[in-house]
Amino acid sequence: MDFLSDFLMRFGAQLQSPTLAFLIGGIVIAALGSKLEIPEAIYKFIVFMLLIKVGLSGGIAIRNANLVDMLLPALFAVVTGMLIVFIGRYTLAKLPKVKTVDAIATAGLFGAVSGSTLAAALTVMEAQGMEYEPWAAALYPFMDIPALVTAIVVASIYTTKKRAAAAEELSKQEYLNKQEYLSKQSVAAGKYPTSRQEYRSQQRITASGYPSKQRDRVKIWPIVKESLEGSALSALLLGLALGILTRPESVFESFYEPLFRGLLSILMLIMGMEAWSRLGELRKVAQWYAVYAFVAPLLHGFIAFGLGMIAHYVTGFTPGGVVILSVIAASSSDISGPPTLRAGIPSANPSAYIGASTAVGTPVAIALGIPLYIGLAQALMGG
Repeated sequence: MDFLSDFLMRFGAQLQSPTLAFLIGGIVIAALGSKLEIPEAIYKFIVFMLLIKVGLSGGIAIRNANLVDMLLPALFAVVTGMLIVFIGRYTLAKLPKVKTVDAIATAGLFGAVSGSTLAAALTVMEAQGMEYEPWAAALYPFMDIPALVTAIVVASIYTTKKRAAAAEELSKQEYLNKQEYLSKQSVAAGKYPTSRQEYRSQQRITASGYPSKQRDRVKIWPIVKESLEGSALSALLLGLALGILTRPESVFESFYEPLFRGLLSILMLIMGMEAWSRLGELRKVAQWYAVYAFVAPLLHGFIAFGLGMIAHYVTGFTPGGVVILSVIAASSSDISGPPTLRAGIPSANPSAYIGASTAVGTPVAIALGIPLYIGLAQALMGG
């Protein structure tokens, strides 16, 4: 009972943080019909600033850290990102009215990482005085890229098999129709049709009775390249590189650090308004997306939390680091993921995966996931 009451008190305190207040405020004013708009350019600039700051802090920490300590958490980040895609492939895709490619794209977006959710978690943790490895933010690309690549590859394999099956069925029908046509023409002309063996050779008929078709090969590197060129990952990796290779401490402490929380509050306001506007898109698709988008962030975070605890006991990974790993698993990409998936899985419906992520997944990850994982870490590991 003491554990539960202590956890609920900590959970309630997290819900009152300024970061979450701005998110909820954005949802409320959008629901009330406010005409408030924040230009897209400002939104992109804020995200860039936040991710540069996160990258710089992670790069500075990596420069002074023992890289061996990063190996297990980084491995767990890769495994989690890929696992999330397969969970969606064999759960969401099996639900009524849900198309398989849409489910795979949705799982890929939920496996990828939201830089804004990560930034929100770091701000809440710093306000709570919760320590974590500064390089823990660098786990972002270790989960983000494998999740997007896995989703696109799985979707490519599925669509290739589906096209092959359709082509096989069509080829069988065409073969039967042509055989019937040749038979009729032969009778009318008093001639026999081309031999079956010759016809099979001309039409590339295989032993199974239909034309053979060379399957399209899935190219992995263009997918990885697309992810790396995305605005969010580019900003984060640039910050990491500058933090590792240069000495940016002075500009970091005088410029990026003081602006961080103020910019994040504006970003949360924008995301709250966006979440409400996306509810309309979510209504266009099956209600199962809403169920998945509510349950998946918490489930994914718990999986990462369990793996993080293993790293905690094996390598001394801090409770704060466990929280960060859980939060990036619970988050769903809001910047780099959608354009990457649009290019990699063009047949998927953006209303399904973007609507589910923005309208439900992101608010759940921020409003419930962040305080939940912080509370669990404090209760179980004394963070």
